[in-house]
Amino acid sequence: MSIIKEIINPPKKWRLIVAISLGIIVGLTLYLFRASNAVSYLSDQPETCINCHVMTPEYATWNHSSHREHATCNDCHVPHNNVINKYYFKAADGFRHASMFTLRKEPEVIMIKEAGIKVVQNNCKRCHFVLNENVKIGELTYKDIHAGDGKLCWECHREVPHGRVHSLSSVPNAFIPEKTYTIPEWLKSWFE
Repeated sequence: MSIIKEIINPPKKWRLIVAISLGIIVGLTLYLFRASNAVSYLSDQPETCINCHVMTPEYATWNHSSHREHATCNDCHVPHNNVINKYYFKAADGFRHASMFTLRKEPEVIMIKEAGIKVVQNNCKRCHFVLNENVKIGELTYKDIHAGDGKLCWECHREVPHGRVHSLSSVPNAFIPEKTYTIPEWLKSWFE
C-alpha cells in the first residue's frame, strides 16, 4: 500500500520524473492498445481474425465457403455455453495468438490445439443437431472420440469450411479486405 501511496504522492524532487514516467507508460499502453486493434477482439466480426496476417488463408477460405452465410469464426471457434466462458476462452486464445505473433513464433501451418478441438466439435454438434440425430454423432463426447470410439466431424468433412489450407501459399490471390479498426457497435461512441 505504501508503494501506491508513494507513486500517487511522491516526494517533491521526484514528482516530475514520476509524472513523465507514468505519462510514457500510459502513452505506450494506449498506443499498443490502438495499434493492436484490441477493441476489435470484443466483437464477433470475422475481419478481426485477420488483424494478424497469418490468419489470411483461413479467412479467405472461410469467405468462399458455405459457412460464410451462416457462421462467423467465433460461431465455430469459441464456446457458447455461457458468456463468461466465451470471453475467457477468447482472451486466453487471443493472448496465446498475440504472444506467438509478437515473438515471431507462429507456424506457417496453423494447427488447432486440443482445447480448440473440443470447442469446434461441440459447436459442430450445436449447429447441426438435427443432422446429428440421424448419425448418432450428437451423443459422442470428445472423450469418446479421443479414446477411438468415434470421429471428429471434420475427419469426414475435412474441407469445411476452410478448404485445403496448408500454408500461406494456399490462397495466393485471395481478396482480403483492407485492415480496418473493427469496433463493436456498443463501444463506437467511446472512440468517435
